[in-house]
Amino acid sequence: MYRAHLDSRNVSDNTQVVTDMTIDRDACVVGVDFGTLSGRAVVVRVRDGAELGTAVHDYRHGVVDQVLPATDRPLPPEWALQVPSDYLDVLRTAVPQAVEAAGISADQVVGIGTDFTACTMVPVTADGTPLCDLPEFAENPHAYIKLWRHHAAQPQADRINELARQRKEPWLARYGGLISSEWEFAKGLQVLEEAPEVYAAMEHWVEAADWIIWQLTGTYTRNACTAGYKGILQDGQYPGEEFLKELNPEFARFVADKLDHPLSALGDRAGSLTAQAAGWTGLKEGIAVAVGNVDAHVTAPAAQAVEPGQMVAIMGTSTCHVMSGDVLRDVPGMCGVVDGGIIPGLWGYEAGQSGVGDIFAWFLRNQVPPAYHEQAAERGITVHELLSELAARQEVGEHGLVALDWHSGNRSVLVDHELSGVVVGQTLATKAEDVYRALLEATAFGTRVIIDTFTDAGVPVTELVIAGGLTKNPLLMQIYADVVNLPLSVIGSAQGPALGSAMHAAVAAGGYSDIREAAAAMGSVRRNVFTPVQKNVEAYERLFLDYLELHDYFGRGANDVMHRLRGYRRDALEGKS
Repeated sequence: MYRAHLDSRNVSDNTQVVTDMTIDRDACVVGVDFGTLSGRAVVVRVRDGAELGTAVHDYRHGVVDQVLPATDRPLPPEWALQVPSDYLDVLRTAVPQAVEAAGISADQVVGIGTDFTACTMVPVTADGTPLCDLPEFAENPHAYIKLWRHHAAQPQADRINELARQRKEPWLARYGGLISSEWEFAKGLQVLEEAPEVYAAMEHWVEAADWIIWQLTGTYTRNACTAGYKGILQDGQYPGEEFLKELNPEFARFVADKLDHPLSALGDRAGSLTAQAAGWTGLKEGIAVAVGNVDAHVTAPAAQAVEPGQMVAIMGTSTCHVMSGDVLRDVPGMCGVVDGGIIPGLWGYEAGQSGVGDIFAWFLRNQVPPAYHEQAAERGITVHELLSELAARQEVGEHGLVALDWHSGNRSVLVDHELSGVVVGQTLATKAEDVYRALLEATAFGTRVIIDTFTDAGVPVTELVIAGGLTKNPLLMQIYADVVNLPLSVIGSAQGPALGSAMHAAVAAGGYSDIREAAAAMGSVRRNVFTPVQKNVEAYERLFLDYLELHDYFGRGANDVMHRLRGYRRDALEGKS
């Protein structure tokens, strides 16, 4: 039997509270992972982490990056928006379906936890209503949710970085020397400068990770994870008013008026499930709702990666690399380091690649000849499987190619979303499987750059644990093991983020004293599933040096052609509108 001790300080006043409850052997929790294209719910047993049922709901609007639904007007380049009702639909459909699939009674569920992509931002009114839901803003793209991969705030990010360097702001080093266009401040400044009427109406600039908890509990809580990694909160302080005023006088009170809010720790109870949210989900009113969290960060304990040196790469449309350390170091190009950002008592480090699975999907959609699609269909396999099978027959270097994995810009370590993809070495003999393998290898080289940068900065990586949908591709996994020259462990769950969210719900409900204890009981990992092949390691070392030469040539200022090309594209598109 597990005994729950609820902290009344973190419980909403407007909900029925379940107090001093006993969590029995059959108690379950629900974890909900809000991804880029869909939301996934999983029902997990508290005592052992058994996953009893799962369900997925695809967002009706997906990623809004072409035209705004309300107007059908084209969006500018680098925009990526979402529609908030899509998230609520996940609660209405995936959660009850997962409970039904688990074959349990809703009365057995004692808590719910969620995770989100980040930095995904929602401009809202005082009561949490997204501005895009108001008639007066339905046709204004800045009133919609800005998805993590909205990169149109790069000019604002460049100004933030330049001013921070000029002023020698101490917080800049905690983010590897560069602030990303994906984060809270750059996106907020873009709203102010391009849609001041939206900025004026916005009472709160809220992470989607916190907005969904607001919908579940009726109370706004701000999680410490996104505040630190995406909100430039270090040592209890945000960038000061003087700094913000230099960026734009109207931005001076951005923190005070739009952003600042008391913080809640990961694993704490944000509140209790409201009657309305109970109606959506089919769960009991009053059960525990965990503080919001980020998809990558909740996955680390799900993979039992709770010790220093254990890096987790969550590989999907993009890859996020998270790792805990017992020392504080300035790592060039990292996304951030936050005290307790992943595991209490350790420094949580984050880095990432903004395009991985997205690159492979782009290649299949736009570059693979129809004959490959026809052959895959005839054999009853996917085109990914066909290309992987053909590419696996090659020796390292046989295709004569090297690529840069920057089709969605570079998150780490260059932090520049104006960079773009490159494939070098193509000839009239180059085949689709050659380029496909080169792209797989390029993403592995990108991860190698991140690992080497951490190690050189005094934060060594001792184990690489892979999570996410791309673990299904054995060729990709073996390439990564050979390129980084480390054994690859694989998370034991097919839905790591949702499992991690469920584990935080178990802590919030009182099933475990902290996330370390929950990880030991509920997490799972398969160690050393892929090990380096020495001859491949040596061959890839040569290719990696070529990758590095291209990386530095195009990414560190020797040749600025990628930025110029982006400018030409913007000019041409603006001329057509």
